[in-house]
Amino acid sequence: MRLTKFTHACVRIENGDRRLLIDPGVWTEAAAFDGVTDILITHEHDDHVDAERINELTASRQLQIFAPEPVRALLPTVTVVGAGDEFKAAGFRVTAVGGQHAEIIDGLPGCANLGYVVDGVYHPGDSYFVPETPVTTLLVPAAAPWAKHREAIEMTRAIAPLRAFPIHDRMLSTDIGFANFDAWMDFKSETTYARIALGESADLS
Repeated sequence: MRLTKFTHACVRIENGDRRLLIDPGVWTEAAAFDGVTDILITHEHDDHVDAERINELTASRQLQIFAPEPVRALLPTVTVVGAGDEFKAAGFRVTAVGGQHAEIIDGLPGCANLGYVVDGVYHPGDSYFVPETPVTTLLVPAAAPWAKHREAIEMTRAIAPLRAFPIHDRMLSTDIGFANFDAWMDFKSETTYARIALGESADLS
């Protein structure tokens, strides 16, 4: 199984000819969609779902899209899923977990957010939710208005994956920001931590 990192929160999971894309937002490279048959969307914010591009693609090719209910307003063809649901996407076993977006302040943004555990790979979307489902590879959010280094480290410790890679990192616009987050995760997360360069992949075995 191979994991490829794209800009911000988007990753692609593939095994042979099976390709599953998670959270292709407005900053996602066009190449991310190559060969993809199924898409998981964690929530409706445009850094996680490029509705215009996905609707154009569904008009010209077969795509199965899974997301929480509010995303239906953006993507009419979506299959709605909720926390606790188990299903298959691109042949991978998926469990939807969590349910709420992390708070910034005063209860905002107050919207739904699903994390997905895909054959042991956990994409939490915009949350620090710790699932009961076993996780071997954690995709840990690095920077956001709701994000803290401490919570990223505590989530990683609580989940205790075999490995962790950063996502949700577009707001870290310089190498200084990347290096700071990476140093703390390497120092304190108590797991094997590494950054995947944009467009590059890691083999998960």
